[in-house]
Amino acid sequence: MAAPLIEDSIDIEASPEKVWSVVSDLRRMGEWSPQCKKMIIFGGDVKVGTTTLNVNRRGPLVWPTRSKVVTFEPNKELAFKILDNRTVWTFRIEPTETGVRLTESRTVPAGGTSKISSTLVDKVLGGEKPFEAELQEGIRETLGKIKRAAQG
Repeated sequence: MAAPLIEDSIDIEASPEKVWSVVSDLRRMGEWSPQCKKMIIFGGDVKVGTTTLNVNRRGPLVWPTRSKVVTFEPNKELAFKILDNRTVWTFRIEPTETGVRLTESRTVPAGGTSKISSTLVDKVLGGEKPFEAELQEGIRETLGKIKRAAQG
């Protein structure tokens, strides 16, 4: 069973508005994420209900996922649900004395991920524990890249 929560945080010396401008530009996800190489946005501006087609890559493996924006609170929180496996990816911005703390998380619903997703993770992506360790490291990498972009 997939871990119910994987998350990490990073402190960024930038305003909530600046960090939001980076995080909410989902078209740039391929610049931040080591796995999600591209998000194709449908319907213009990103808002609750916006859907995307995501192109993911790990080595020679390439696979699509679809997502839907489920939370869109400017300068505070953006979340999208992966429709293919029911996980939710969230970016939360919290003000600090020197800027913000940005937290990225992946949550799994109480019923777990979809059967096809768990089978693919097990049979193709090396198993649940190694794959989730890779996701944890990917979150750290994503946060670091967003920090550099927001502070640059």
